Amino acid sequence: MPDFKPLRKLGFLTIGLFDEADPARGHESTLSIIELGERLGFDSAWVRHRHLQYGISSPVVVLAAASQRTSRIQLGTAVTPLGWENPLRLAEDLATVDILSGGRLNPGVSVGRPMQYERVRHALYPDTADAEDFSYERVRRLMAFVRGEPASGFSGTEGFEAFSERVQPHSPGLAGRMWYGGGSLRSARWAGEQGMNFLTSSVVKAEETGETGETGDAGASGQAPDFASIQRSHIRAFRAHHPDGDRARVSHGLVVIPTDSATPSQRAKYEAYARERLPRTASPQGPARLMFAPDLVGTSAELAERLHAHAAFREIDEVAFALPFTFDHEDYVQILTDIATGLGPALGWRPAAGAVSPD
Repeated sequence: MPDFKPLRKLGFLTIGLFDEADPARGHESTLSIIELGERLGFDSAWVRHRHLQYGISSPVVVLAAASQRTSRIQLGTAVTPLGWENPLRLAEDLATVDILSGGRLNPGVSVGRPMQYERVRHALYPDTADAEDFSYERVRRLMAFVRGEPASGFSGTEGFEAFSERVQPHSPGLAGRMWYGGGSLRSARWAGEQGMNFLTSSVVKAEETGETGETGDAGASGQAPDFASIQRSHIRAFRAHHPDGDRARVSHGLVVIPTDSATPSQRAKYEAYARERLPRTASPQGPARLMFAPDLVGTSAELAERLHAHAAFREIDEVAFALPFTFDHEDYVQILTDIATGLGPALGWRPAAGAVSPD
């Protein structure tokens, strides 16, 4: 299509699964995948939180390790659920890793009650479970600390100890690389008003597009909700409320699986994976009425054609394609290699300088 935007930044997202009996192997796989991404010229690598599960529970620590094994690729979280975090302590960790990485950290965050909260509340907040604020205010607190606003009413020397009124270390550029992960019009507008960057994913809330100024239940109009149109409305609402307008950064994230160099068994696995997850995309799911995008499987040429026709994808020029959660290390190597050498160029992307062609 003649009016699509060439892809400017290409990234990927991994959940970092591991075997409980051998967690080091899974974490090493994640780090080596990030290293591969840098060699292939990807612009960014993102990791996702999984608490009390067999995925990365401490992405900031993993990214600290990745920062010492890479030199160029941007490193992000997509996303950190702030309901599990103390904003002041998290601000310290984020600034520390940003300094260690040379200014490459891109923290993505979200708000809301922690997953499985009724089961974990007494372990997580034994004395304050009913008083914890899981609203946008938690993000505001984090952003204030990251920007260097006072966290204490005291600075100076007391005895032999020197104290700062703001979080240390302070990384001046970090605030401009903070992202909010949202799937609703309300979140999109709020993120824009805060001047944050905006992460979209393969999940949105089923609601009116809002492009006529209306919101509400998509079913109220008598028309079936359309994932791509809803997501496009979120992107436009975000930019309409952002100080940078159309220049405000949005990253698009779908599960995209190219098969150019896949073996027949890999292709069969990928197609079965997408087929098993397809029924959930037919209608809104659960009390929150969440809509899921279909996973995209095919050759790079086929995927590029489908993405160019995607209403939301046509609004953006950077992506963080999600790697399927349950695949094997060699599958991720094949998928990333095909994205970098086939799909990315088909979308108008060029690898970063110094990228190494795969053998």
